[in-house]
Amino acid sequence: MDRFDIGKMKITLNTSTIKPQPLMKKIELVAKAGYDGIELWLNDVYEYVGQGGEVSDVEKALADNGLFVPCMIAMRGWGEAEGFEYNIILDECKRRMELAARLKSPYIVATPPFFDADLNQVSQRYRDLLRIGKEAGVKPTMEYISFFKSVWRTRQAWQIVQEADDPDATIILDAFHTWNSASSTEEYRAIPLEKISHFHIDDAHPAKPQMQQIDPDRQMVGDGPIDLKAELALLKEKGYDGCVSLELFNQDLWKQDPLEMLKLGLERVKSVMPAE
Repeated sequence: MDRFDIGKMKITLNTSTIKPQPLMKKIELVAKAGYDGIELWLNDVYEYVGQGGEVSDVEKALADNGLFVPCMIAMRGWGEAEGFEYNIILDECKRRMELAARLKSPYIVATPPFFDADLNQVSQRYRDLLRIGKEAGVKPTMEYISFFKSVWRTRQAWQIVQEADDPDATIILDAFHTWNSASSTEEYRAIPLEKISHFHIDDAHPAKPQMQQIDPDRQMVGDGPIDLKAELALLKEKGYDGCVSLELFNQDLWKQDPLEMLKLGLERVKSVMPAE
């Protein structure tokens, strides 16, 4: 797949896949492995700056390595905070959005509460994030996390996006969370293309049942039970030509040679991509 061809899905890398590597090394490795773009974690940038680096260093590294940033991760706490704490968290969300916008990321992840939460409140709070995002120049995108207690199914996140009634409201589709929450991939059909920010690709542990897995159980593409070819074919059928981002949190993979592991990941993702 040629980089940045119009009409073709772009293969990107979420840096949780190589979490132990320092920020600048992550950028270098992702480019060397041949990915089109890189999903950065805001805490990595905060840590880099806290150790004496500059945001401009990150901008230069991205440009020098020919990588774009499809999304940055993440904003937390906004769905459950109350009173004065909520104002503090909104201020932090605004700072994170402004940093994402500076790095030319069109999206920033809005992570739902871990514990049970009033979904009506989460929807209202998501609207607050969208309002701030318009000022900052970035779109908060709603995620669902299959082992959380609040927004853990595809349809719940999609409901929140719909209730936002905002052109900037979007959802991240995630193969692992869809499978692990026993959501149906057919639910993807109801979601308009413009409402899908991007697609996280990952497989699940072959020896553990659905609804019992967590992040470290994610497996390399092709090593688990998820029918990733079918999901991508469905997305192509819809006309999707956005980012397919490899996202793993597997500590066994972290111990491997990072460049070789990333090359394998790219090869595996390509192997399940629909024919052009």
